[in-house]
Amino acid sequence: MNALNTLGKNLRLTSYGESHGEVIGAILDGFPAGFELDKDFIQKQLSRRKPGQSSLSTPRKEDDEVIINSGVFEGKTTGAPIHFQIKNNNAKPKDYSHLKDVYRPSHADYTYEARYGTRDYRGGGRSSARVTSGWVAGGALLQDYLLKKKAIQFGAYVKQIGLIKLKGKPKFYSQEEVDAEIVRCPNKEIASQMIAEIEQAKAEKDSLGGIIECVISGVPAGIGNPVFDKLSAALGLAMLSINAVKGFELGGGFEMSSRRGSEVNDEFELVDGKPQTKSNNSGGIQGGISNGMDIVFRVAFKPTATIGVAQVTVNTSGKEVKLEAIGRHDPCVVPRAVPIVEAMAALVIGDFFV
Repeated sequence: MNALNTLGKNLRLTSYGESHGEVIGAILDGFPAGFELDKDFIQKQLSRRKPGQSSLSTPRKEDDEVIINSGVFEGKTTGAPIHFQIKNNNAKPKDYSHLKDVYRPSHADYTYEARYGTRDYRGGGRSSARVTSGWVAGGALLQDYLLKKKAIQFGAYVKQIGLIKLKGKPKFYSQEEVDAEIVRCPNKEIASQMIAEIEQAKAEKDSLGGIIECVISGVPAGIGNPVFDKLSAALGLAMLSINAVKGFELGGGFEMSSRRGSEVNDEFELVDGKPQTKSNNSGGIQGGISNGMDIVFRVAFKPTATIGVAQVTVNTSGKEVKLEAIGRHDPCVVPRAVPIVEAMAALVIGDFFV
């Protein structure tokens, strides 16, 4: 099966829609029957992702109200495919008419055209992060299910913006702690510095990237497989599928490559008669299988590609042109990506349970 728009094996999320099309959304197939669907929680997660929520995000205003029109009867899931639909109410395709024949630097314009022979220039079309709304809707249902049925929790937060970094060991933070700051860093002092950095970049018509750290608690030992279907590989695939993501690391990550085994190996001890590691440099996964510790990973996002600073590029006629992007875009996508990371992680973990 050529599932270019589908994630998962047992639990399958199929994404559809374009940035400035009529609707966007997703179809979730394989979800268990009989679960009471909490639409308010799904909507809350979508509101955390939607545009226009703060001065740090794009001014595009979308309610992102989810419409669930299949797979649910009398408030409970039926086992049939669940259809999540979100309307694009504030699309402005004319804002992109000047980009029709221009390949924007670090965007998917050229590569998409090279792959398909055509492209939707309205905000990136299919390659826009706008389509992640459907992912968040499906993933939110899984977050709620895994919490209520398996006591598994997902907590993502902004670890770094530019050079401003939240130091210390990974920790599970509640959604209330994370959302207390518009930049979604659970430390008021560091969050203030991050906000200032983003506002400065915005004033200079530039952009910033950053890192999101995610902690998944409650995953029992034994989830995953040892070869190509590793839990770590599945998480990596999902995270690297998110727009603007350029890096994924688990546990101690790349830093472990410069250390000795004696410094980073996770020794075991018995806790209540069960093996448990004293440290968690493995990030809760060893040999592609969960070991019962918190699963910890980080996702690196590049700076937003659309900026107002003048850049040199070429057009479809092969002529060199200078581009100063106009329109609506985020000076930093990282704060709005927190619920996307959580949703994708939930879809991955859920795929190993259903």
